[in-house]
Amino acid sequence: MDRYITVEKQVTTYLRRISVPLLRCAIGVVFIWFGALKIDDESPVSDFVARTLPWFGHWVVPALGIFEMTLGVAMIVGRYLTIVCVALTCHLVGTFLALVMQPDITFQHGNPFLLTTEGEFVIKNLVFIAAGLVIAARYQSRTDSAARG
Repeated sequence: MDRYITVEKQVTTYLRRISVPLLRCAIGVVFIWFGALKIDDESPVSDFVARTLPWFGHWVVPALGIFEMTLGVAMIVGRYLTIVCVALTCHLVGTFLALVMQPDITFQHGNPFLLTTEGEFVIKNLVFIAAGLVIAARYQSRTDSAARG
């Protein structure tokens, strides 16, 4: 049992070191990928997004793609993460507008407990929001680190 505890401590120490940078990179890749699909008009959710924000017109989808790619690159680069995570969270909270604007598309038979594929696409953003908050909470700017010694 002592050997197990020793290995567990070594693994968790290693995971503490790599988990947040890995999470940042994973979110960055997803945002770059999804953003590029929106810019290239190849995203399967382009019409869904455009119908959620009808007052903007179809230009909003590629604009969101550029914004998502920018967030993705910023996550991977890892600078100014507090600002990046605030922008990421605001963007993702905005996706919940689809539940209000298109309940017939996001819920089965109007039941908020029965999600459609589109509804699941929106609700999964709760995980990205939580991940962004974890990253923001663990971020230390270089000046903070230098001040500590």
